[in-house]
Amino acid sequence: MHKATRAAVVGSAAAALLVSTFTVAASATAENASHHTKPKSDASAKTLGALGKRADLRIGTAVDMSALASDAPYRAKAGGEFSSVTPENVMKWESVEPQRGTYNWAPADELVDFAKQNGQLVRGHTLVWHSQLPAWLNNGDFTADELRQILHKHITDEVTHFKGKIWQWDVVNEAFNDDGTMRDSIWLQKLGPGYIADAFRWAHQADPKATLFINDYNIEGVNAKSTALYDLVAQLRKEHVPVDGVGIQGHLDVQYSAPHDIATNMKRFDDLGLETAITEADVRIPMPADNTELEAQAEAYDVLLRGCLLTEHCTDFTVWGFTDKYSWVPGVFTGEGAANILDENYKAKAAYNAMSQDLMLAAGRD
Repeated sequence: MHKATRAAVVGSAAAALLVSTFTVAASATAENASHHTKPKSDASAKTLGALGKRADLRIGTAVDMSALASDAPYRAKAGGEFSSVTPENVMKWESVEPQRGTYNWAPADELVDFAKQNGQLVRGHTLVWHSQLPAWLNNGDFTADELRQILHKHITDEVTHFKGKIWQWDVVNEAFNDDGTMRDSIWLQKLGPGYIADAFRWAHQADPKATLFINDYNIEGVNAKSTALYDLVAQLRKEHVPVDGVGIQGHLDVQYSAPHDIATNMKRFDDLGLETAITEADVRIPMPADNTELEAQAEAYDVLLRGCLLTEHCTDFTVWGFTDKYSWVPGVFTGEGAANILDENYKAKAAYNAMSQDLMLAAGRD
């Protein structure tokens, strides 16, 4: 289905949803499955990946490599339910170059091989970030020229290593504060704001065919942060910097209103000629979760996905992990959890069913 058609199909229902207040998510029956383009009698025709394909949208998940290696049900779901994968950690700088000049590509290579075996695309995450940097970099007393050379080498080496194997790269991650100012990272301090344009140029030189994204959180709706990002990418495009897309992370919390202006926000980037994607969707809940909160969670996933479906050049929707069994949320947000679309026993939650319904609607199917 063409992207414009999917938006027309889902449009009337989504319009009502996107201007509503937090309501109970509609649920639908959907079983697990894979990437077939025609309806099948077996469960494989109803996975999120397969439903997304009929709606011209990749549905992906972040992958925990330890779980992939040790948990057979996790591995089966990761390989069968989704049409793209993102490494949670194994492509980040501290993982691939723990000691300067010594690379450890093996875990990331394993994910790339896993994706190939399962007919999945790979999103690379992430090349330039203020967090999860190796100790040698954080503790080094580098001049601006030295740091620029280090960053150039890192981007070139990593993108070159995976050349031809990565669909989309998150080139620059979380460069802004919530008030729209630029984050005071090591990169801004030493290199100035031009590091962003340089990073995209270097990544493009290393792999001209990869689609290059700038990625951030709290930019789902129209606000100071998303507007600052919009202004930046508009300027970069004028300067012919090879920015191809904007990644909207989608880390939400049921304690706050869902971003009902997400389609309006995403259209701004669409109108610039950029691709968009929901790159890290999860919706955390104060524990223990009750049914009302699970319904609110489903509606939040619903809002995110419908925003993407309404945006012509939204190419993919990635959940940041799919099972509560391995969620990052409890370790970071004290007292919160249950953020994913499957519970700890891999049972589908209301959020999974809501996403299935949205994708069936977008594909024009009951």
